Formats: sequence, C-alpha cells, structure tokens
Amino acid sequence: FFQAEDGIRDYKVTGVQTCALPILRDWLYVDDHCRAIETVVAAGRVGEVYNIGGNCERTNRAIVEAICGLMDELRPELPHRPCRSLITFVADRPGHDRRYAIDCSKIGRELGWRPMMNFETGLRETIGWYLDNPVWVERVTSGSYRGERLGVVPGAAAANSHPAQRVDRTNEAQ
Repeated sequence: FFQAEDGIRDYKVTGVQTCALPILRDWLYVDDHCRAIETVVAAGRVGEVYNIGGNCERTNRAIVEAICGLMDELRPELPHRPCRSLITFVADRPGHDRRYAIDCSKIGRELGWRPMMNFETGLRETIGWYLDNPVWVERVTSGSYRGERLGVVPGAAAANSHPAQRVDRTNEAQ
C-alpha cells in the first residue's frame, strides 16, 4: 500500500499469486475457525483429532478475481479499474500441489460444527476491514513489523482481557 501524489490510495493485493494451472484451496473465515477451536475445546474428546475446514474450495484465480471485483465495487475511484486488468500470471513453482483441502466431516458429524460465514460475505468483510485499517496494513506490509502484538494499548483493559492477551508490566518503570 502506498499513498499516491494525487491522494488516491493504490491498493495492492499481496499473498495470492495465480498461475495458469488451476490450484484449489479450501477457504474458511477466521471467526469460523476460532469458533471451531472453541467447539473442540468445549465438546471434543481428549486426544481426538478434528480437521477444521470450510468446505469451500476455490481456485486461486477465482479468489483473485473476487478480490478484484470487490475492489472495483468498494473503491470506484481507483484509476486502474477494472482491477482484473492488473492480474498477472506467475510461473508455477516446482512440486506445487494442485489441491489444498481436508476432510472435515468428522467435526460436523461428532460435534455439530459447521462454518457460519459464506465465502462471499467473509471475503467482503475481510477486504472491508483491510480498507478501513490502512495504518495497520501499512505497518505490517512496510517491513517495520517485527512480530510484536499490534493493536494492544498498554494498560488498557488488561484486567478484562483474555489471559493470553495480558501483558506482564510488573517490572516496567513507573
């Protein structure tokens, strides 16, 4: 992401490359993934394995085209519309698997868990979040991000936060 001189923000889709050969991936909205983990912790049998998946296979190209379509809709002021015209193909890496998916029927059958968010709505919400949070995106894509927790305000609501989110500040200078 970068700010153009004319004040129009250019958005760059990163992390998804597409090649000429179809590669299938199973997609799952992050809140559904978290809900599945909570379900396993609350109702799963100790020592049992539960695969978590979205039952939502799409090709990389379909994902990129969906992102481009949403960008055209959500940011009509972009100068390079339609965004699909920006798609370029990369060489497939050697040994690249053609399908990334798992059988997640067991978690549904035994624990009654199923994804709640459909792909289209989840993608729209995800892209909307990134567009609404450009400072966060810039920080994690600029190279300055070094793995630290982002979005945590020192001392804010520490007593009410999840134990994994609490920061020990007992040795900090006052």
